[in-house]
Amino acid sequence: MKIKLWQKVMAGMVLGIISGYILKEQALILKPIGTLFINMIKMVVIPLIFFSILNGVTNMNDASTFGRVGSKAFFAYCFTTIFAVMIGLGFAIIFKPGEGLNIQLGTESVTHVQKSAVEILMDIVPTNPIQAMAASNTMQVVVFAFFTGFALILIGDKGREVKNLVVSASHLVFKMIELVIKLTPYGVFAIMSWVVGVYGLDVMFSLGKFVLVVMGALSVQYILFGVMLFVFAGLNPLPFYKKMINTQMLAFATVSSKATLATAIKELQNKVGVSKQSASFLLPLGASINMDATAIYLGICSVFFAQVVGMELGMTQYLMIILTCTLGSIGAAGFPGGAMVMMGMVLTSVGLPLEGMSIILGVDRFLEMLRTTVNITGDCTITVLIDKSEGTFNKKIYYSEEKDDEEDDD
Repeated sequence: MKIKLWQKVMAGMVLGIISGYILKEQALILKPIGTLFINMIKMVVIPLIFFSILNGVTNMNDASTFGRVGSKAFFAYCFTTIFAVMIGLGFAIIFKPGEGLNIQLGTESVTHVQKSAVEILMDIVPTNPIQAMAASNTMQVVVFAFFTGFALILIGDKGREVKNLVVSASHLVFKMIELVIKLTPYGVFAIMSWVVGVYGLDVMFSLGKFVLVVMGALSVQYILFGVMLFVFAGLNPLPFYKKMINTQMLAFATVSSKATLATAIKELQNKVGVSKQSASFLLPLGASINMDATAIYLGICSVFFAQVVGMELGMTQYLMIILTCTLGSIGAAGFPGGAMVMMGMVLTSVGLPLEGMSIILGVDRFLEMLRTTVNITGDCTITVLIDKSEGTFNKKIYYSEEKDDEEDDD
């Protein structure tokens, strides 16, 4: 019987948890393997984002198509992100995960980046594109890819050689990603072993209510994606959920939307019926700026910390949280720890202590797996909706029976 990649990943995860529980601190010897796997992902992610977006933009026939599709994506991503923050705030306000929690705020140092909203907006245009790539500044890379692609559209046939080079480079990068993805089960085994070995399973129980509230909010957002497909595109969401399971399991295991891009693009085209143009343009964009689950998480954490310290939040502070969570989710890196990096900005905006982040470090890794799964599902959902609105969506492929995943063992 052919074993699919996501099944191998899940097996590696379960074995990693068991190994970490048995080995305890000794599981740290496996950390370099997990770190090496994450480094390999990071190695190819920036080229993937740049060439995928550039290829998607240059595949558009004219500047008006680029502007129309790009504006649809921008407004769809902004709307879903703001709505996601409100879901997170609603769950935290209703279920009060921080009330009565007897946890002292520690002084453990947590790396964070504090930037104002204006600084984040001003920072999206790179002064040096090569430096932006070297620093893995995904937003700046996205802007440069847009600008380059738009210029190639305007010069027409004069840029034919460059366009051919972009297509070849895209194929090369996708093959590199495929090679890395094949190592996922082993990387996941090593990562889960040392995480469980270091933090243990006990920390999950001490923050049980917080974890359940986050899971509940993420579940609502996950279901809403299906509702959006039904309401705005007239599609039965069940085939979408079924055909996205491989992509979702990879996102869950790798904890990186960007690491899952190659698989997501391929499966949206081959299984769901999204056009190549939309998949290669919209998905990399979504993986860089659309992080609904991260927005939910930041919203819940803000209210959670306020409840822990007994701080009452007013309407002005809630509006500030919505703004900073939206910007924070856009600015969060698509790698493990991205939400923790931007949380400093959110907490500072409403006067909450940054030391509060140390409380949730133990459970953040598990919750980040769930967040990444919801994030990539949201990216795929928006891609389907926009492709459907453009009239390039293949409904026949969407409702066809799913074949065996040939890419799993290529």
